[in-house]
Order: sequence, then C-alpha cells, then structure tokens
Amino acid sequence: MDWRIRFGALCLIWGCSYLFIKVGTDGYPPAFVTLGRMLFGTAVLVVALMIKRERLPRAPRTWAHLFVAAVLLNALPFTLFAYAETTIPSTLAGICNATTPLWGMLLSLVALSDDRPTRRRIAGLGLGFAGVLTVLGAWQGFSGQDPAGTAMALIASASYAVGWVYVRRTLSNTGDSNLSLSGGQLLVGTVQMAVAAPVLSPLPSSFPVVPLLAVFTLGALGTGLAFLLQYGLVAEVGPTTATLSTYFIPVVATAAGVLFLGEDLAWNTPVGAVIVLAGAALTRSRPGSAPKPARPERARFRRAGRDRTGSAQS
Repeated sequence: MDWRIRFGALCLIWGCSYLFIKVGTDGYPPAFVTLGRMLFGTAVLVVALMIKRERLPRAPRTWAHLFVAAVLLNALPFTLFAYAETTIPSTLAGICNATTPLWGMLLSLVALSDDRPTRRRIAGLGLGFAGVLTVLGAWQGFSGQDPAGTAMALIASASYAVGWVYVRRTLSNTGDSNLSLSGGQLLVGTVQMAVAAPVLSPLPSSFPVVPLLAVFTLGALGTGLAFLLQYGLVAEVGPTTATLSTYFIPVVATAAGVLFLGEDLAWNTPVGAVIVLAGAALTRSRPGSAPKPARPERARFRRAGRDRTGSAQS
C-alpha cells in the first residue's frame, strides 16, 4: 500500500480518536475508557510481536524506563483527555493535542541545552499560544469553555512533550526494537491503569454496547494499529514526513466532532487552530538543515523528542 494512503489513514484514525473518547465516556468512567484503550492496543502489539517473532525487552533497567514512559505518554495523558472530554467538546480536545510541539519547544528553553531555540522557533511558541487563547475566546473571558477540562487537555499535551524527551534520553540505545519497546510500554501502562482505574472510579455496573465498541476501536485502531502505521511510515519516509500528521489531526477531530456529534463550531475555533498549527510549524523549523534518512528500527525513539506529533498517540 502506498505510504500516502497509510499516512491518510493514520491522520483519520488519530483525528477520530477524540470522537471515540467522547462516545466511550458516555457509557464508562474515564479511567476505564483509558484501561480499555490500553488493553486493546496492547493486544494488537502483542499479536504483531508474535507474528514478527520478536521478544519484549529483558533488561530490568529498560523496564524501569518503560514504566516512566508509560505514565508520561500513555496512562496520564490518555486519562486526562478522557476526563477532559466529559466537560469539553472533542473538537477542543483535538486542538489542544496540537499544542504538544509548543510544550516541547517551551521545555527546550528550560532543559535541553542540545536543542537550542532560534528566534523563529521562539516566535512560533508565542504565536502558537496566541492561537490557544483565540480558540478559547480569551477576549470573552473564556466564556463557554470549561476551564478545568481545558486545563486537563493542555496538561495531557504537555505530558506527551515531556514523555518524548524522556524517551529520547533513556530508550534510544537499549538494543531493543521499536516494536518491542512500544509493546512493553503499553503492557506496563495497562498494568498501571488496571491498578489505578478501580481507585479513581467505581467498577462499571453495566456494559453498553456502543460505548464499548468505541473503546475497542480507540484501543485497537487509535493506539495499536496507529502505532504500526506510524512505525512503517517512519521507516519508509523518515520521521519528519511521518510526523506531519500533527497538522491534520485537529482538522479531522474538528470535522468528526461537528459531523457526528453535532458540536458547535464558532469562528474562533478554526481560526485559532490554524494559528496554533502555524506556531507549531515554526517551532519545528530548522533553517538550513535537511532531514536525514531514518534508520528503520530506532528512528522513532531517537528523534521523537524533536519530531514528535503524539499522539504520537502511541
């Protein structure tokens, strides 16, 4: 299958994830939506590992790092987005996800001496957060948007940025394959949520079918299959091209929310989203440098801190 078709499928899957989260939380507590998502996503990756005859990591040190990565890239942001969508539209959640490169840029100002920002990237940071204020309607006192829900979605996006920096620094030279590391990460995250979900919410007393199907789709497609698609794209066309999905996810999320959930769309939402994406593009620009070819097995983990979208949603 041509890479462009797989790239389009990845954008559609990740963009519709916020629709599936919204439907899932209509029938189940947010923490259990996350648990189901990670359980079904892990199942897909375990099957992929069996087909490819690859093993999970063995080193205890690697598993310790995977534990932290699972918190930052899976358990925490997935749960925050699920709780956020109980009070904010799925369109807003998708746009908040697009701020991840902005948080990554902000983090580089504070902690990453090897990734020094340029004036252009600093300007992109300011432009991007101006776009966030536009989406929220700051001149109206953020009327119509739930502050707590919006804050949770933004914190989830920031968690992705912190998580990719952590992965970049700790898991780039373990000797394990990309698929093996991600399978282990989701497995650890599933165990984490199996412990946390009953503490955060009471056990579901019923199992409505439509929300359950939404959670299944969210996990099997939005987490498991999406990772396999991204893995193949990074290996074939490189991380820079593969992570352009960042700019399509909020578009798909907005369209899905309006078409299938009947969510309202004020003028400032799409305008602000465009400003956010423009700022994100500037924060990732590197004048005078051309992207290098990706190494098939480890390209994602080596460059994730610089090129991440993400949902990479993992």
